[in-house]
Amino acid sequence: MPDPTLALLTTAECGAADRLALAAGTSGITLMENAGAAVAAEIIRRWRVRSAVVLCGPGNNGGDGFVVARVLARAGWRVRLGLLGERDQLRGEARHHAGLWRDQVELVSPALLAGAGVVVDALFGAGLSRPVEGPAAETLRAAAQAHLPIVAIDVPSGVQGDTGADLGAVQAALTVTFFRKKPGHLLLPGRTLSGELVVADIGIDARVLESIGPTVFENGPGLWQGALPRFSASGNKFSRGHALVFGGPVMTGAARMAARAAARAGAGLTTIAAPERAWAVYAAALTSIMVQPLAQPADLAPLLADTRITGMLIGPGAGITADTRAHALAMLGTGRPVVLDADAISVFKEAPDDLFAAITGPCVMTPHEGEFRRIFNEAGDKLTRTRAAARLSGAVVVLKGSDTVVAAPDGRAVINSNAPETLATAGSGDVLGGIILGLLTQGMEPFLAASAGVWMHGAAAAAFGPGLLAEDLPDLLPPVLRGLQALV
Repeated sequence: MPDPTLALLTTAECGAADRLALAAGTSGITLMENAGAAVAAEIIRRWRVRSAVVLCGPGNNGGDGFVVARVLARAGWRVRLGLLGERDQLRGEARHHAGLWRDQVELVSPALLAGAGVVVDALFGAGLSRPVEGPAAETLRAAAQAHLPIVAIDVPSGVQGDTGADLGAVQAALTVTFFRKKPGHLLLPGRTLSGELVVADIGIDARVLESIGPTVFENGPGLWQGALPRFSASGNKFSRGHALVFGGPVMTGAARMAARAAARAGAGLTTIAAPERAWAVYAAALTSIMVQPLAQPADLAPLLADTRITGMLIGPGAGITADTRAHALAMLGTGRPVVLDADAISVFKEAPDDLFAAITGPCVMTPHEGEFRRIFNEAGDKLTRTRAAARLSGAVVVLKGSDTVVAAPDGRAVINSNAPETLATAGSGDVLGGIILGLLTQGMEPFLAASAGVWMHGAAAAAFGPGLLAEDLPDLLPPVLRGLQALV
């Protein structure tokens, strides 16, 4: 299994983890005690003693809240506890812990917030499927409007744990979840609404993951670092692979940035093949990147016949033309690794099945949302849509955004969480395609190459900070690669 600390569990899988812990001898009462105590500890760590309001729902989330209230009161905090419904309606472990709270229990309402310094949201958990309404919604909105720090247990009430969808949540300052993160903690808008996220150990043995078999992970080096290409003393430029980028005739910057990114990611040789009329632009702007002029579209075929070319990219600045379509199909026809981006995706808008039928070898597609919708008609949340698209197309699909999802046809998926807002700049996607190309060219497996490329892209941008231009990104890769080598 990949790094188990990066596993993301659905609400159903979290339930399975709880059941496995119970079967191993840890009681539900103990798990709830540990969960509430962990939340209280995080609160005490961040704020001085003050007045706290704990809002409890009718389920296990509310039971956690009763534990939080008891631990905070024992630590000298002034605590008011509000409950949705009546205490005698609680069941199981929640009923047990409610019975240990000896102070007053009030009804949830905005009036509870008077004098509060911290609000604990223990109303609803990650499995909520209906909007937050009534006193719960009114009280949470009042807390947000009063700019009170809100600490959410598991997820902010209203955030769906599996999808990140918002059913009426308000912004949390801190969310404390248990054992492992859920997809909804990383998918937007859930990621933003969660605020600072802490994963607390409540006594569930990590070995339960072997029984659960998670297929979704948070992207990180622990998933793919061991598969990164390694240099060899006996190697040469061809043993490190030859990357080929198709360069468009007008928007030449896109292909140039992609080619430089491929070279920075380790490709031994990188060539741009471009229409002859644009050759001078490419040649004047590049040095270590070779430029091959194409007098006519058919001139691409002899290049593709060179088996020393081990990876290809088409799309950035290519244009939505019949030539782009033909070139993409020809690249796919070689059976060697291909990255399809931008125009090489959009050009199949009218006949996506033609594209899917042509994908018989290693292929990575890197659409943004608009390009994705042009060729896929998948419904649901971002993770569900990306996984369905990968199964349908036979390609690894990278659905870009602040919460980029990478999915393989076999069901594996990662959600990326290290991309800063500064990547929202023209050309950054072209660079991403080039990074993935550089890794594929050196023989890295497509899903791992795509996942690594996405993470490296985010790490490079984060290291630079404000003022980032896409053209800065290739030269930011060497420190990222050095850091990854140091982790081995």
